[in-house]
Amino acid sequence: MRKFGKWLGRLLILAAIAVIPGLIFLPGYLEENRNLVAEHAPYPISPEAAKLHNDLIIGDWHADPLLWNRDLSKRGDRGHVDIPRLIEGNVALQMFTAVTKSPAGQNYDHNDTDAMDNITLLALVQMWPPRTWGSLYQRALYQAEKLHRVQARSEGRLRIIRTEADLDALMALKLAGVPVVGGLLGIEGAHPLEGDLSNLQGLQDAGYRMVALQHFFDNELGGSLHGSGNAGLTDFGREVVQAVVDRGLILDVAHSSPQVAQDVLRMTDIPLVVSHTGIYKNCEVKRNFPDDLMQEIAATGGVIGIGYWADVTCDDSPAGVAKTIKTAIEVVGEDAVSLGSDFDGSVQTSFDTSELAALTQAMMDAGLTEDQIRKVAGENMLRVLRARLE
Repeated sequence: MRKFGKWLGRLLILAAIAVIPGLIFLPGYLEENRNLVAEHAPYPISPEAAKLHNDLIIGDWHADPLLWNRDLSKRGDRGHVDIPRLIEGNVALQMFTAVTKSPAGQNYDHNDTDAMDNITLLALVQMWPPRTWGSLYQRALYQAEKLHRVQARSEGRLRIIRTEADLDALMALKLAGVPVVGGLLGIEGAHPLEGDLSNLQGLQDAGYRMVALQHFFDNELGGSLHGSGNAGLTDFGREVVQAVVDRGLILDVAHSSPQVAQDVLRMTDIPLVVSHTGIYKNCEVKRNFPDDLMQEIAATGGVIGIGYWADVTCDDSPAGVAKTIKTAIEVVGEDAVSLGSDFDGSVQTSFDTSELAALTQAMMDAGLTEDQIRKVAGENMLRVLRARLE
């Protein structure tokens, strides 16, 4: 990661922010236009679907609300995720993922590693601490700190999960009918390590339990699905993968190149996760791994997290997401399909997390059995978490 620049450059940018009228309102404007929910009439939910939905354990492998300046302890009027809306949607487990770098002109086909970084500007505009301006590692630590502050303000409604014992305690509360959400932390791309394996301990101490290797660009660990080529793991990448395995962390290959995924498959024997994606058979786009690679990942005992946005589903309606889930079950089996919304990840959706009963209804309408719905909704995620958390 290139450092942001000299202090003079930082001061000039801050000066510009200070003197441009109205720029103080830019963070809310940016998020409001990046994380839209399409206008829609209320989704009809049958009594049968409502009853089943309220009895589900629901988990989501991927959402990015920590990137934005919202108080997640309060119900928001923009974006997709906050604690009140998670409780309204009966979500038991939410992976909060930290985005630390995003290339200008970001796209699914090709991004240069040294492209201008959007998150640097976002950190400045949102007045993140100066330590985050030039350090991806500090950005990850800061986003973890934000989630811990939400927990402190949540009056017990958010509990950060670090261990299997934490998970057991959360499940006991859920079974007792307590309105509570378990929050986990994941990094979207391991570039916050900044090429230094010792930084993994700092991230783990901050609460991170899932590590994705790449995001939208090639990094020190290897190739991205959206990088300059189908590069595999570097030597450093192999070191990180082995450390993730040894530490009982969860390994996410979403956004990794197919070759990185193959390299990981060859050197590990743990359940792998593709945290937010579609299924190629249903939506033939580069963003979705080929079906045979998905099958290899599923064979590890891992899971494929199905997203809620049109770029991976080809139809972001509840029915379209349910169709993607049904196709995923056909391709990889009912034990390997999970939910991975990508809520608040600069995507437009047709529902937010408070409206997840619409997805339960759509899965019923698509012909999924109750057992299949329970597995997809959260039981498969819970199994993988139990296999990895210590």
